[in-house]
Amino acid sequence: MVAGKASNEQEARSVSQLRKGVLEYCVLALLRDGPRYGVELLDVLAGSPVMATSQGTLYPLLSRLRRSGLADTFLMESASGPSRRYYQLTDQGRQALEEFAGHWPGFRDAVDRFLVP
Repeated sequence: MVAGKASNEQEARSVSQLRKGVLEYCVLALLRDGPRYGVELLDVLAGSPVMATSQGTLYPLLSRLRRSGLADTFLMESASGPSRRYYQLTDQGRQALEEFAGHWPGFRDAVDRFLVP
């Protein structure tokens, strides 16, 4: 039983490390088609179990994107409560996403060459 627990913990760490490496670009990709608010981003990410994340991870990431000029924010009234902060892709964010998307296939293929027997 202990070995199974260790295996599950290792698997969780592996997935977490992979997610950390690409989450920023997945969020930028989600903003490509238009502004979204935080809970909406969490819901979409949760639709893919390996990309599901928490508010404690997403909101600091969104703040970093804003501070680095890759995303911008604005408030919009909500019919069901307080105003919502929406995040939108900037031109710089769109460029960063395009650059990542250009590098991703080669990176993925290189990793696959090491992992796939």
